[in-house]
Amino acid sequence: MGKTAKRILVVDDEENTRLGLSKLLSHEGFVVDLAANGTEALDLLRRQRVNLVISDINMPDMNGIAFLREISRRFPSTNVIMITAYGGVESYLEAMNLGAFEYLHKPVRLDELRSVMKKVFENSDIGTS
Repeated sequence: MGKTAKRILVVDDEENTRLGLSKLLSHEGFVVDLAANGTEALDLLRRQRVNLVISDINMPDMNGIAFLREISRRFPSTNVIMITAYGGVESYLEAMNLGAFEYLHKPVRLDELRSVMKKVFENSDIGTS
């Protein structure tokens, strides 16, 4: 992974999911920031550069699609992996059209997440910095 640990922002309204992903990613050597919703995450993104965002789709206040739309507009070079337990074809297509790097279903398997993250970092200028 290089000398500097990659910074990942996990956005999910479910605390157990946030903490579980944080524990897994930290164990993999990443620096992990957490946000409970899109508004909190956008505030963090204004203050802290991240290498990757992993965001739930179904969240109150600002759902993941609205959050992804804001990331695409404000932080266009930020890669985003969307995760959901309730996804369908419509939300998949919308997320991918808005620039999501990948769309995964919960519960997220660590091997699947690792594989997608490897592709993100191989295909991104941010992933190599």
